[in-house]
Amino acid sequence: MSKLGNLGARLHRGEVGYDFVKNRKIWYGLSILITITAIVGLAVRGLNMGIEFQGGAVFNTPKNTTVSVTQAEEYAEEASGHDAIVQKLGDGSLRIQVAGIDTGAANEIKHSLAEDLKIDAEQINAELVGPSWGEQIANKAWQGLGIFLVLVVIYLAIAFEWRMAVAAFVALIHDITITVGIYALVGFEVTPGTVIGLLTILGYSLYDTVVVFDSLKEQAKDLTKQTRWTYSEVANRSINSTLVRSINTTVVALLPVAGLLFIGGGVLGAGMLNDISLSLFVGLAAGAYSSIFIATPLVADLKEREPQMKALKKRVLAKRAQSAAKGETDDYEDESYAAEPEDDAAAAVVGPRNQPASRTRGRGRPSGKRR
Repeated sequence: MSKLGNLGARLHRGEVGYDFVKNRKIWYGLSILITITAIVGLAVRGLNMGIEFQGGAVFNTPKNTTVSVTQAEEYAEEASGHDAIVQKLGDGSLRIQVAGIDTGAANEIKHSLAEDLKIDAEQINAELVGPSWGEQIANKAWQGLGIFLVLVVIYLAIAFEWRMAVAAFVALIHDITITVGIYALVGFEVTPGTVIGLLTILGYSLYDTVVVFDSLKEQAKDLTKQTRWTYSEVANRSINSTLVRSINTTVVALLPVAGLLFIGGGVLGAGMLNDISLSLFVGLAAGAYSSIFIATPLVADLKEREPQMKALKKRVLAKRAQSAAKGETDDYEDESYAAEPEDDAAAAVVGPRNQPASRTRGRGRPSGKRR
């Protein structure tokens, strides 16, 4: 078995682990800092909306146009007075986008480009794009996002509980805000492909979150009937048991997206791939982060406010203090990974798959009693 596979098995059995829930304030602070940076970037720089949302014109030159992309950009900006985006296509033609111009201006720009590029104006194909089409796409996207979030909250509240629904909702908003903020900071153009990518990442983010929640729901059955683990410790155990799975699925999803973004858009210069690949790349990474460091710790915070869980925590701490006073050898500082349940109710919490590495207190007598 590979080292990563062996680590995953040990994490799943509860033999090793990292206390994500205990250090949740660090993750909350980091997420707040990143979110504030994204919001500031969005407020200061704004989004670079594509021609589909602003309206404008697209000019396509003949094949094998000899003018460089940089020179064509200068010609287009001089002729229009607006920023221009120029892309060289595979057949050697140029695709020149100029946003925010009307029909009359488009005709003037077309003739000016023909003169600068030293080609016949009739050879340049001009397409006008109205802003109403982009507005319709944006409105439909917002409606779809709203319906999606409502359905997600309802489903999670029914399948799990309302606290998990709230935590998943916060994680999704966290992912959307960071992704949109990155677009503002980087300055990539926002196109309909960006909207599609933004809606797509929500499914990936929710998948990772639900996997952890399902494990937590299973391990937290009859939790109040035992006195060895608190809810936060069981929540932390759930994160660790699904950690390698979350990492593997995220890495596998990120690899092809990274190829589109860094190789296709960066090295090969296919800038049209950037609009969707950046949203997918940032969103997938943010979704994996939020499911581990935000959603589940937030559930633990909300759950620990319940009177039953507060009483359970007091009983657990009291039993540990009593055991420490008697000089018992159980390591309660890391009991969620090193101790075995003493009764059937506690066994239901951990389950047969999460047995610790140190299973016996004495040779041949797991419970200290003769069989």
